[in-house]
Amino acid sequence: MDTIVVQGGTRLVGSIGVEGAKNAVLPIIAASLLTGDEVKLTNVPALEDVRTMMGLVECIGAKTRLDRGLLYIKADQLSPSEIPSSLATKIRYSIHLTGALLPRLGKVRLPLPGGCVIGNRRIDLHLRALTLLGARVRIMKGCLVAEAKKLNGADIHLRFPSIGATENIMIAACLAHGTTTIRNAAKEPEIVDLAKFINSMGGHIDGAGSDTITIYGVDKLVGSCHTVIPDRIEAGTYMVATAITNGDVIIRGARPNHLDSVIEKLRCAGVMINKTEEGLRVTPTDEFRPLKIVTEVYPGFPTDMQPIITPLLSLARGQSTIKETIFDSRFTHVAGLTAMGADIRVGRRSATITGVCGLTGAEVVATDIRGGAALVIAGLVATGQTTISNIYEIDRGYERMDAKLTSVGARIARTG
Repeated sequence: MDTIVVQGGTRLVGSIGVEGAKNAVLPIIAASLLTGDEVKLTNVPALEDVRTMMGLVECIGAKTRLDRGLLYIKADQLSPSEIPSSLATKIRYSIHLTGALLPRLGKVRLPLPGGCVIGNRRIDLHLRALTLLGARVRIMKGCLVAEAKKLNGADIHLRFPSIGATENIMIAACLAHGTTTIRNAAKEPEIVDLAKFINSMGGHIDGAGSDTITIYGVDKLVGSCHTVIPDRIEAGTYMVATAITNGDVIIRGARPNHLDSVIEKLRCAGVMINKTEEGLRVTPTDEFRPLKIVTEVYPGFPTDMQPIITPLLSLARGQSTIKETIFDSRFTHVAGLTAMGADIRVGRRSATITGVCGLTGAEVVATDIRGGAALVIAGLVATGQTTISNIYEIDRGYERMDAKLTSVGARIARTG
């Protein structure tokens, strides 16, 4: 199995480009199945999760091709083939295929989804919404089975503004008869990007980015070309990586308006961040101040950035606290950081971080996408060598992370 070996102690200097957003392109791939025409997506990152999603849609008859950021999808000959659990359990976004395939095939049988092991990730919001749209939904022998002769618009109130459930409803409802309203909808930029994509195919979705989204069902969708938004979490990751090394890096393509809460917290910690024509520039910082962080739904501080900022807070002068409100088991990265010398105490859904003078290289394991990235960041500033195994998890969410960091001065080697 491949590993990443990081030699700590070098400053990052230069510029890093941000790829297309993983959490935007995956639901868009699912939504591409709503038409038999060819769909062209640009700014698509070459990630393991993207390849898994391509494999899933190919299992049911779609044709895909990814070439240097361009992804072509044509789903003119779909069939209700059995989707292998080996693929479906690799990724959370496999559940979005229910919303995409019900309008086309009338029946879906899908192994229950997988993804990062970061706590309880229930699918009941998806099931209730599909039921309200007129589907008959059952769980049978580890599979989700949904059937519907037709879908009808509905008024759906989400008890929690789930990103995945909001997206799945949008996908299913755009070809339903009548109007669907999602109340307490998720507001993330990825939701807005999905709506733009569906509208580019001839759909009619209003209100994306607000807590009330209205989907007016149409009879047919057609092919289109759509550019995926930049990945705000990747941008935030390289901002923290630059800051922790006292570096000077321009994050090209970063959209400041997608990162308001992250920029605010990093500035409160003493990180120098300025907007540029290319994106965001992080410049050297004297020392880091402790923070109190509560993860929240957008536009609050994102749960995906919680592991990423932890190595930086481990070096802050004083005590920081993190309260995790989205997932109930999102501190698996702490074991690796404490092995490197961080002083972190974890409660049920919180962590207390007491700043230390420095970190030391160690052999650690990436347990999920963002936790793995956090270990790479810690390795950049640690004394000696850090070896990170199970880097498949990192590759799921970051394209060429080792090469990008090497381009701005990091000493990183991929082995295996």
